[in-house]
Amino acid sequence: MLRVVHVDPDHADARRVVAELDAALSAITGESGAASFDPEDCRGAGACFVLAYDADGSAVGCGAVRALAGDIGELKRMYAQPGSGAGAHVLAELERHAAACGYRQLWLSTRRVNARAVAFYERHGYVQVAPYGRYVGRAASVCLGRRLP
Repeated sequence: MLRVVHVDPDHADARRVVAELDAALSAITGESGAASFDPEDCRGAGACFVLAYDADGSAVGCGAVRALAGDIGELKRMYAQPGSGAGAHVLAELERHAAACGYRQLWLSTRRVNARAVAFYERHGYVQVAPYGRYVGRAASVCLGRRLP
């Protein structure tokens, strides 16, 4: 059984899981993605950082929501250890939190080469949206979004 909890992004377990994410992204894309994440964006109204814990109490996944523009939130630092099943649980909690904060859509960017991530989001109803912010003009990125219920 997985449990998803809200924590500060500086929590020791959060730092460890984000370090795993950085290493995984570096192996896939050549960059950790850390430059596009500011932990401060996950604090305060309309934002959160979550960790997924397995039945043994080990942190096996993470993710964040931050304000993007108007009624659009942005997913950041999504990660699940392969085989843990945590990704769907983390995403569901982030979507629940985003809807409770009044967001009507969630957007994200990932690298096209990260086929596993792209397929994960597509399975969960995310479709391509126009590039936004720092991703405009970056052919290596794909921006995805989903309307929230």
